[in-house]
Order: sequence, then structure tokens, then C-alpha cells
Amino acid sequence: MCGIIGYVGKKKALPILIEGLKALEYRGYDSAGIAYLKNNTIEMVKSIGRISNLEEKVIETEDSYMGIGHTRWATHGKPTENNAHPHHVGKITLVHNGIIENYKELKEECLAKGYTFQSDTDTEVAAAMIDMVYREEKDMQKTLQKINKILEGSYALGILCEDDTDTLYAVRKDSPLIVGTSTTGNYIASDVPAIIKETKVYYLLEPNEIAEIKESEIHFYKEGKEIEKEKKEYEGDASVRDKMGYAHFMLKEMHEETDVIQNTLQAFPTFDASLTSYKKIQIVSCGSAFHAGLVAKSLFEKYAKVPVEVTIASEYRYAPFLTEKNTLVIGVSQSGETADTLAALKLAKENGIDTLGIVNVKESSIAREVDKVIYTVAGPEIAVATTKAYLAQVTTLSLLALSLAYEKDNITKEEYDTIMHDFSLLPTKVKELLNKNYKEIAEKIYQKEDIFYLGRGVDYALAMEGSLKLKEISYIHAEAYAAGELKHGTISLIEKGTPVISVITDTNLKEKIVSNNKEVHARGAYILVITNTDIPEESYDLKIELPEGNPFTNPVLAVVPMQMLGYEVALLRKCDIDKPKNLAKSVTVE
Repeated sequence: MCGIIGYVGKKKALPILIEGLKALEYRGYDSAGIAYLKNNTIEMVKSIGRISNLEEKVIETEDSYMGIGHTRWATHGKPTENNAHPHHVGKITLVHNGIIENYKELKEECLAKGYTFQSDTDTEVAAAMIDMVYREEKDMQKTLQKINKILEGSYALGILCEDDTDTLYAVRKDSPLIVGTSTTGNYIASDVPAIIKETKVYYLLEPNEIAEIKESEIHFYKEGKEIEKEKKEYEGDASVRDKMGYAHFMLKEMHEETDVIQNTLQAFPTFDASLTSYKKIQIVSCGSAFHAGLVAKSLFEKYAKVPVEVTIASEYRYAPFLTEKNTLVIGVSQSGETADTLAALKLAKENGIDTLGIVNVKESSIAREVDKVIYTVAGPEIAVATTKAYLAQVTTLSLLALSLAYEKDNITKEEYDTIMHDFSLLPTKVKELLNKNYKEIAEKIYQKEDIFYLGRGVDYALAMEGSLKLKEISYIHAEAYAAGELKHGTISLIEKGTPVISVITDTNLKEKIVSNNKEVHARGAYILVITNTDIPEESYDLKIELPEGNPFTNPVLAVVPMQMLGYEVALLRKCDIDKPKNLAKSVTVE
């Protein structure tokens, strides 16, 4: 969560800081602020709400050439100007991404030394602690080395010190931070797209490393010693931050799904590791990635004949560790920085278990942590609600299950070739689905406050993702149920006109879910069916027809109408589609 930007150089700092914050707003938008050096004095401007609110308060022509900025997703304290970053204590001003777990103990120590606090945040405590150590050491390098051993939890810090008016400091533990460089200055940022209009060249700051950044030089330190770091170059371009004529990033990214599938199909053969030696697979993930894992479970178990457990990553690391040595643990994450998934993978590795990461960002923390990695090549995703990245995860996991099934001789060469041919047709079929008219369907349900999704087998996993997509961007209460479970209590909530969205692609379970549809229909439900199979007309009110598919491609096809329907419903409800309330894109806190 939260976004950090910093700059020191030859250009005026404030336009760069504001532009960087706009690019990082998907990481948090409860409040924002900047601190900048002007006439050897640090000035601060803060605002609650969106970056546009902050921008109105900032005079971008200010004669300043160094500063830091922050866009916040609240963890400690409500979204207020007092709690907004940056925080200033003594000679230290800083911005922070992450959580300081021992902030209470540190706060007591600071209070005992005479410090007072204006906010409810752990970040202000970190600033006070750095100031306290700095007053003893009188050297920022030594101070930050000590701070790395004092602060517990995850953090990325951008720091200004009043005694070093030409230097920007950065330090991180677990939370991501990069250091960018160009001919006109140097930068820090939570992610490369924040500085893509300024530079593509950057250094990846590793845990417990410290960066000392000036206008024309950068020095890196670890454990008190200066170290050399490899320059990297970002492969994307500034167009990722452009809606390209679409009304929202979410709509743009859904229409990019045809290219995403094509790119995934081209990239997948480069993964040549065999999974046949594993007797069990565990998938750890969160949110939509968890739902992608549930789709994979169905395919791996049915066709590759390997048992699969799918565990919410935040639960995995706190449960008894019972994973056996011949198990592969797969971590799925769009950002590659998801804190809970990263922690789960680290736990598996510490216990000698092989790990595989399926991520969308090269050089991300998960990509560097795991034994093997598959990149989903979806490209940067700006809208908070994932669409194309989820679809890339499902496609990748489906291909992985298919490859393992073929390698284990559970499907024939002819069957494999037929399925791969169907995969090659997916871009065309997805485009067909994207171009359907979903507004008329959305108009029938957008005023409802409760909507149920039903599915059986793999369709239940798809219903879960459809439900999440609707609730997170439209704020309608939506729940997904295994269709046979609805009558064990929840059917009591069905009344006349209650929308029920039923996903049917598994022909083996078709008759069962048709029966479930009739049960809710008899109680007044308005039923929308998403299917590519023939079902009785009396079991639904409205049908979205999917193109023909197979068990490996059906999950990709079925999710597209649910994404588009969620978008159209949110549009009718006049919701902030790209930035839903209370959410952020990259979840780097536990």
C-alpha cells in the first residue's frame, strides 16, 4: 500500500513529485502530501483525499529542486491531514510505506525522551526514532544502519535531513523501493511507472540497503559498507499511464485482454521445468489470485491427477506447517510484492519446500524469492480491480495444468493439440465477448443491493471472482456460493426480484446447477445464466452465451462477461471505477 516519490536534481521538484504521485495513486488515495526544500528550509503541504486536492494547494513553480511525496492507504489512524505523510520530527522529515510493528514500544521510548506526537501513525514514531538516533550519531549513514536494527516490520522510507540540504536518503525492508537515475537528477519511487516520464533507468533497493542520493551521484550502503549495484532498464513506456481514449483504465485493460492471452501463449513455452516429481501442489495467494488458484485446483486434480490445496496466504503462515517435502508451493501475485504471499513463500523455503512464483512484475520480491518463476506478461495494470492480470494468471495456470497432464500421459497428443488450438482461438473469442452489450443487462440489476452468484466445480471458483469484481467496484453486496450449498440456509434471503447470476460451463454438473436454479427461481429470483451449453429456458430469465470452449479455456471465457457486467453496473451507479473506496492495488502490508 501507499506510494512514495522523491527527487533531487536540476529540474524543479514539485511538478515531478505531483506527476509521480498521480502515477502512484492506485497504491492509496486516502490522503497525500509533499515536503520540499526551499531556501534551505523544509516546507510541507498535505491534503486529504485525491492527489487533485493536493495539487490545488501546491504552487508547482516554487523554486525547489529536492523533495519527497506520498499517497496514503491508511493503516494507523484515520485519513486526516495530521495523519497524512510526510511527517516531520526534529531534523527529520520522511515518507513511509509499510507497517512498523514495534511502534508502541518505540513511542514510549520517544515520549520518555521528551518527544511529542501530532498524529496517530507509526510513521511519525519512525521519524522521531530516526531523529533521536541522529542526534546521538550526528551522521545519517550511521543512523540508518542503527535504525535498520531498531525498526521491526516492513518499511520503505524516503528521508530528508535538515543538516543535509543536498541529499535524499532511502532505506527499505520488505516494502518495495527503487532508485531512478537520469541526466537531470535522481529519484526514489515505489514503482517504475511513477518516474517513467523522467527515466527508465533504475536500481532495485534490496532489504536493509541504504541509498544516499544527490543531484549527480548515488551511493549505496549495506551494513556500513558501500556497495555496487546493477543498473536496470524498464521495458515498458509511458503509455501505461494513458487511458488511450477509454473512459477508465479498467475498460482499457479489459480490452487489452486479447493481447494478454496472445502474449501469455507465446511466453509460456519458455518455462521448461517439469512438475512430475511433485506428489502435491499448494497454491498460496490472496484476492483474485486466490480465485485463480481455485480454478487451477480443479484442472490439476481432474486432468493431471495431482492433489492441490489452495490457501489464503495470510492464513498459510500462521497455520501448523504440515507441508511435505515432495510438495510444490506456488505463489500467485499480480504485483509480486503481496506481503502475505511473500511471507508464505519464505516460510515454505525455510522448511526446504520447492517454490514457484507466478507474477506479473520482473525483479519483484516474489520473483527473486522463489526457486522458479513464470511471468504472466499482462503488462502494468493501473485500475485497482484486476482484470487482465487475473485473466493472465488463469491462462498461465491452465496451461501449466495442461502441460503436466500431457507429460503424465493423462491426455493424448491429439487431445493436447486440440486444446492448444482452442487456446489459439481465445483472443478472437474474448474480443467477441468484450464487444457484447452489457449495459442493458446492467440496467436490470444495478439498483439492487444484494446479488448472489452460483456455480459448481470450477464454475464456483469463477462465480467467486465475478462476485468480487462486482462488489469491489459497484459496492453492491454480492456473494458467491457453491450452488448446492445455497439451500442449506442462504436461500432464505432470496425474495422476488433478487438477482442470481449462475455460471455453467461444466457439462458434467450442468443438470445439478439447473436444478439449483429452479429452486431459487421458484422463490422469485431473477436469474442470469452465463453459459456455453444448452439449458432449459424455464431455468433462467436471461442468458449470456459464451463461445464454444473446453475445460481449460472455459474459465477464461466465462470471466470476461462478469468483468464487463461489473464495470457497467458500477458505471450506472456512478462509482469511482478505477479507484474504489478503501482499496489499493499493491498490498504490501499484512
